[in-house]
Amino acid sequence: MDTPDGSTFVTHLECSMTGQHYPADRLHNLSDAGKPLLVRYDLPAIAAAVDRDELATREPDLWRYREFLPVRPENIVSLGETMTPLIELDNTSKRLGGGTIIAKDEGRLPTGSFKARGLVMAVSMAKQLGVTSIAMPTNGNAGAALAAYGSRAGIETFVFCPADTPEINVREIALQGAHTYRVNGLIDTCGRIVGEGKEATGWFDVSTLKEPYRIEGKKTMGLELVEQLGWEVPDVIFYPTGGGTGLIGMWKAFAELEAVGWLGQQRPRMVAVQAEGCAPMVRAYEAGAEHADRWEDAHTVAAGIRVPAAVGDFLILRAVRESGGFAIAVSDASIDQARTEVAADDGLLLCPEGAATFAAYKQSLADGRISTDDRAVLFNCGSGLKYPMPDQADTVDANEPVDYAALLAAARG
Repeated sequence: MDTPDGSTFVTHLECSMTGQHYPADRLHNLSDAGKPLLVRYDLPAIAAAVDRDELATREPDLWRYREFLPVRPENIVSLGETMTPLIELDNTSKRLGGGTIIAKDEGRLPTGSFKARGLVMAVSMAKQLGVTSIAMPTNGNAGAALAAYGSRAGIETFVFCPADTPEINVREIALQGAHTYRVNGLIDTCGRIVGEGKEATGWFDVSTLKEPYRIEGKKTMGLELVEQLGWEVPDVIFYPTGGGTGLIGMWKAFAELEAVGWLGQQRPRMVAVQAEGCAPMVRAYEAGAEHADRWEDAHTVAAGIRVPAAVGDFLILRAVRESGGFAIAVSDASIDQARTEVAADDGLLLCPEGAATFAAYKQSLADGRISTDDRAVLFNCGSGLKYPMPDQADTVDANEPVDYAALLAAARG
């Protein structure tokens, strides 16, 4: 994992807007320009220290990419961050006329979502840098991951949720040890409370992209995906985009892999998927803008992508445009339908945000932005078991004779 002197391969932090350098051994939120900081590495040293074929001998978890990560071994706070599977949606594909559709099922991670990747890194680095109290706003899954890793690290945790956050998320956050608060506002209102409270409370703000290390955790999705595909990239990635940390992280991962000689110049088209009721990135993309204005009256069944304003907006839009991708908005009705279709066709229970990526895939196929020749990866960012499901079961009266012929007729329609 380390250079010969026992340190990591990190060289410095860098402002994502201005390129200004910052020391990596100190605690930082945003840069002086108010923009996200990116972790930079001695990539030639990584290339000299490890060969990609060596990875096959390592444990199948996030930490197999340790040379590309900022945490010293003694500070890792882990709950078992396993590699997540690629599931080909064969039946779904046949129904749509062919094409390779692959779901990367992030619901297998601790706390049931891909938020574990970012928060295990943020909390481990908080431990490494001596933080004793942390806080964040959340739409649900990020707060659950922060609570779990914070408790395991012995760091006091405060989490602020919009009042309509799914109840199971609020309860798991509280049960896992965080001081948990419902707020009468959206996630950016919760974020304002966290930011304004830093001086009074002394907590460290781990909001999306307001510290450097959640990106580093999320970039492991890109590292892992490329390895699973035999050191190739897919043609297109559909990613559910709220704050966009994972999309930004994967784009960073592909560049780092090319720099160490493990990947060529080919890149997937990155597609930022949003809901029609909260689509600031789509609006900015279509307008040719570098930044996205706040989306007013945000609403969607996919709570995880209900982010009215993102501090990393320009990084999301940059990755989308540099890749030749696009931003797309889908309706709540299409999200619900997508969830039903994939569950019935292929047995994979998507979360609403993951279902949004399949709705976007279908919409893009219909409008010609992709074709069945494209190998597409859809990110299912969390376990579908954490969300309400429609009651579609019938009943049988055990006290009466069962009419099996009628039962079969009704079942087969």
